[in-house]
Amino acid sequence: MSIETSVVIPAYRSANILPMLVQKLQEALDGMYPDAGSERYQVILVNDCSPDDTWARIEELSRDRPWLKGINLRKNAGQHNSLLTGLRYARGQYVIMMDDDLQHDPADIPKIVASLKAGNDVCYAKFKSKRHAMWKRLGSRFNSMIADRLLRKPKELYLSPFKGVVRGVRDQMVRFVGPHVYLDGLILASTNRVTMIELDHHERLDGQSGYSLGKSISLWLKMATSFSIEPLRIASLLGIFFSGFGFLSAVA
Repeated sequence: MSIETSVVIPAYRSANILPMLVQKLQEALDGMYPDAGSERYQVILVNDCSPDDTWARIEELSRDRPWLKGINLRKNAGQHNSLLTGLRYARGQYVIMMDDDLQHDPADIPKIVASLKAGNDVCYAKFKSKRHAMWKRLGSRFNSMIADRLLRKPKELYLSPFKGVVRGVRDQMVRFVGPHVYLDGLILASTNRVTMIELDHHERLDGQSGYSLGKSISLWLKMATSFSIEPLRIASLLGIFFSGFGFLSAVA
């Protein structure tokens, strides 16, 4: 029996919350496949070189759960690189990406899968309200504005980290080779059949977010330089302007 649904989750400083996360994932996925059970799904946890006991906890949890796989990165690669690594091992027809802190509810996975089965290539979660710090909410809005311009993203589309893609889009994404990956750029370059569903965003139950302001800025720069020629055009125009200004100054 082939795997229908894969769930890929980057894990960082989440040793304490992983048991609850795995339990909720199993409840949600068993509910999707009451007859076939775990033969129809897989969960891939990617340890992003976490400094705590995250990898030891993944090893422990996966020992008696054949549907749960762990990948241990030798160095911290960031959320998007970690997800791309996990996507390479995802075998399902529908692939879900989500965070490890239970702000994304595993019980909502069937809703995303249902949207993909309805004919959409990609389904993003749009949250009714977000449980994030103010700077992070403002940063998310800024990221959306930049993506509107550079990625030709539809203005109403929210690029959520909780999302699902069909196998064909996943296959296009894993072909990317390079150090600076931006997953939403890969997704939007692969298809126009993108939709959203409204879901609840929950309180973080343990630990702190691994995303700092610096990491968020780095992600915006990756988006700008890797998936758009706009920065190159701006640099070229500035070069022409200063060259002309220098020539006129020399003549004067």
